[in-house]
Amino acid sequence: MALAKTLRVSELAVCLSLFEVGSTTLFLIGGEAKQDAWMAMLAGAFAGLLLLLLYLGIHREAPDLDLFMMFRRYMGKGLGTCLNVLFIGYFAYEASRNWRDLSEVTELTLLNKTPMWLISIITIVVVSNTVRYGYRVLFLMCMILFPAMLLGYVLISILIPATGLFHLELSLPVLDQGWGSIFSAAFPEIVSFPFGQVVLFLVFYPYVRQGGNLNKVVIIAYTITALALTFINQLVIFVMGPQIAAFSTLPLLQTVQLIDISEVFERMDALFTLLLFLGLGIKLAAFFHGAVIGLERITRVTYRRWVLPVGLALYGVSFLSPTYTQHIEVGRGFTVNYISPLFQIVFPVLLYIIVVLKRRKKRSVS
Repeated sequence: MALAKTLRVSELAVCLSLFEVGSTTLFLIGGEAKQDAWMAMLAGAFAGLLLLLLYLGIHREAPDLDLFMMFRRYMGKGLGTCLNVLFIGYFAYEASRNWRDLSEVTELTLLNKTPMWLISIITIVVVSNTVRYGYRVLFLMCMILFPAMLLGYVLISILIPATGLFHLELSLPVLDQGWGSIFSAAFPEIVSFPFGQVVLFLVFYPYVRQGGNLNKVVIIAYTITALALTFINQLVIFVMGPQIAAFSTLPLLQTVQLIDISEVFERMDALFTLLLFLGLGIKLAAFFHGAVIGLERITRVTYRRWVLPVGLALYGVSFLSPTYTQHIEVGRGFTVNYISPLFQIVFPVLLYIIVVLKRRKKRSVS
């Protein structure tokens, strides 16, 4: 089945960048490394870059096939369908996690008297409507929102140092706990979240028009986004210090709340909350798209028919954890240590090896 190539390379790069930002700024990433969190972030980003090169290599071997079609073609109908079902479950699970994050943030920051089930219903109605119109609408929405999100994070990055609360000495001494704490913080947690999650874009690469330098643009977008996330993550350390930041529920939000310059720049937490909503919504919609596209591939039923059933399933799964604390513990424990490596490393490596071997065998026979 030929896929319509309707996306520009720039659109995919922008969506990938916003997807990476997603829910990342909601947490202090690499807090186990304390003041060396920036080094853990860079180590995780470098490992994620290697994974990105692997995914681009897979796409290069079969540029007209998405992730689900490749599994069916190169691993056979039986095994390929099983792996497709697993990836659909993985994408849906990640979508449900972002859904829960969005609902929790809304309740904590804006609508603390509104029941979470109602917030969740409103969220899924909005996101489902985006998914119903297809991936093209998602990518166009990212292009529209990108300038606003870029300006918002740049403004926050400028105003936090301007408050006088910015203390570089809180990042000292460097390597106080040695390289061990950095690597233990980076692997597998930071690799799995957020950098390894770009495995989802193996679903979207085949839709990109030919002629653009896909690999170069995607790598540049990934690198710039990773460096920006590292800086924004370290801002929390510069202001709050590693000990306080590590125990904060919403560390960057609490940091932004301290901005108060001449009674002009106040209540910047409203801006940051809006940025969080947009990032979480984009990530939720992207994973949601991945799940329904996968269902379309294995059932031959249009993805629009799957939007409502998958949305209802996501609603139920998002409430499996009774408390937000348990939700975070599951995500940063079991998920990043056992689930994510399978889908971000093991299965893609296996797919790449099989694709390369079969294509080489085909060339040698011909």
